[in-house]
Amino acid sequence: MRWLFLILVLCGCAGTDYDRVSQSFLGKPYMNSPLGEGVKPDDDPLIRFDAFDCTTFVETVLANGNLDKLNQIRYKDGQVDFLTRNHFVEIDWLKNNEHFLQNVSSQYAKTAIRTVKIDKENWFKHVHGLNVSVPSQTVDIEYIPFVSASELSLKNTMVVLFVADNPKIRDKIGTDLAITHMGFLLPNGILRHASSDYKKVLDVDWQDYVAERTKQKTNLGIVLVEIK
Repeated sequence: MRWLFLILVLCGCAGTDYDRVSQSFLGKPYMNSPLGEGVKPDDDPLIRFDAFDCTTFVETVLANGNLDKLNQIRYKDGQVDFLTRNHFVEIDWLKNNEHFLQNVSSQYAKTAIRTVKIDKENWFKHVHGLNVSVPSQTVDIEYIPFVSASELSLKNTMVVLFVADNPKIRDKIGTDLAITHMGFLLPNGILRHASSDYKKVLDVDWQDYVAERTKQKTNLGIVLVEIK
């Protein structure tokens, strides 16, 4: 693990090569929610390189393996605490990282809007048993429907977010949810992501993956996020 961290740091000296950094994690096992604050209610480590879920894989690559950068990405204002973690991509993660992440979906295809109401207070209670007073938030997510998502011409690697509308998720976690998965879309038509189905970080053909996602009507499309 130590040598891998050194490689990541050295890469960062000349600017982050996201493709190269993410490639170094290919084959690493999938683990649901592998990171935390090191203390309860989530006593998982702040950083690790041996296992990922889809979100922590993207975050660790964006941070170039640097803990301080990772904390800035994962927490509002970099304040490490379970309550200040950017739990929801829709209202937390994108907004609090807008200084270097931008939804550019409309630049690549005709877009649609998914309106989502995030009831974070009910989610804290339903999933974690915590009583936290947080107002619900409604936000519009601009996305590219899957009908237009298979043929994309990218010059640079982007973060890709997958949009869904699944009532079963609302019943399970106590709130609506629009973003259900994420990874990196490479210019060569490869999706690099931590897959819960294959239980590891892997590369898959983008068109094949889109075709598979569209088999479920609850899957709507994608958000293309440019790394500034």
